[in-house]
Amino acid sequence: MNILFIEDDPMNRRVVRDMLNVAGATMAEAAHAEEGLAMIGAGEYDVVLVDLRMPGMDGIEAIERIRARGDAKAELPVIVVTADTAVDLRERCLAAGADEVLFKPVAMDALFDTIGRVLALRSGDDMIL
Repeated sequence: MNILFIEDDPMNRRVVRDMLNVAGATMAEAAHAEEGLAMIGAGEYDVVLVDLRMPGMDGIEAIERIRARGDAKAELPVIVVTADTAVDLRERCLAAGADEVLFKPVAMDALFDTIGRVLALRSGDDMIL
């Protein structure tokens, strides 16, 4: 499994990368949304994890741009990973096109469960990470 994590904080990227390594997944890293969008255009990913609060373009706009693509990559599973706790946050993320929202600090079991659930729902299988 190949996962892209768009997150400006290197420590958050490291923590998630270490968790995903336990499951044998590989993780590419983008330090900001513009870089992540370019990587989506150039690479192949099974899932995109995206932070909401980043310098420049925020995660909501990045999700909207992914969904606006004119190719199959517009359908990439996108999971928001955020420390934001705004009351309407989940609804805003889902309205932008996110598949699910995880709140920081992310627990390994929650990360794996969420990725597995999103992939299973999209494929119609019982696929898990």
